[in-house]
Amino acid sequence: MTVHAAAGVKSSGEVFGAPCWVSLTARDLDRARDFYRAVLGWEYRPTGLGDEFTVAVSGGVPVASIGTVAPSMQRSVAWTSYFAVEDADRTVSRIRERSGTVAVGPLSLSVGRGALAADRDGAAFGIWEGQLPTDWALWRRRTPAWLGLRTRDAFDAAIFYGEVLDWASDRPGSCQVDFEGGEVVLRSEGHTLARLSSGAEGAASDPDLRPRWDVHFPVADVAATARAAERNGGSVLPRPHADGTDATEATLRDPDGARFTVTTRPSPE
Repeated sequence: MTVHAAAGVKSSGEVFGAPCWVSLTARDLDRARDFYRAVLGWEYRPTGLGDEFTVAVSGGVPVASIGTVAPSMQRSVAWTSYFAVEDADRTVSRIRERSGTVAVGPLSLSVGRGALAADRDGAAFGIWEGQLPTDWALWRRRTPAWLGLRTRDAFDAAIFYGEVLDWASDRPGSCQVDFEGGEVVLRSEGHTLARLSSGAEGAASDPDLRPRWDVHFPVADVAATARAAERNGGSVLPRPHADGTDATEATLRDPDGARFTVTTRPSPE
């Protein structure tokens, strides 16, 4: 998930606990790049990790990385949300101690270490120790992507992530956790980074109803973006409990099946 260093880039220890990056695992890198270029208008630049990884850029701001991995790693095609940590080994131990699972890692890359895990309800996420992939203050301010956790119990999930990632701790710089209208809201210096909401079903036969982290990308026109996705081999997913009149958000799948959300909201305020 790493990219070239840039002015103002921080290390993960400086923004511990905060969402710091999103990354797509794809089967075919060229096809994935073509799809997201056509649907979201992204351009791309190399990462320094070889031909199997690229960084998506929108409006001059790095948004996400896209990469392919060896079949032996058995990773599914999916968007993954990464959180900054000071010590990947310590964080992995905390995850396991609290009944979460660790699927991969920590693995060492050129400028840091990462791992893939799942919380105790099964929602997958990543952790990253090391150099951050972009100017995090700019990322937070521009909000080119933001996160939502749909989970069984938002308050229980907040306890898990708080203990694992040092949310709402007495340490300087820790992320703030607020409870608003039945949701948990994660903030850093007043900027909203993620929302956690209840209602997912851990044992649901429909995978779309199970706990998961969703990646949201702001767009100017949700309906036009959804049509572009369909024209380029993607699909639009039905939204549970929606009445069909809300044009502010749509959940899409790319041609490989990775789901993501597009929204007219620039941030989850």
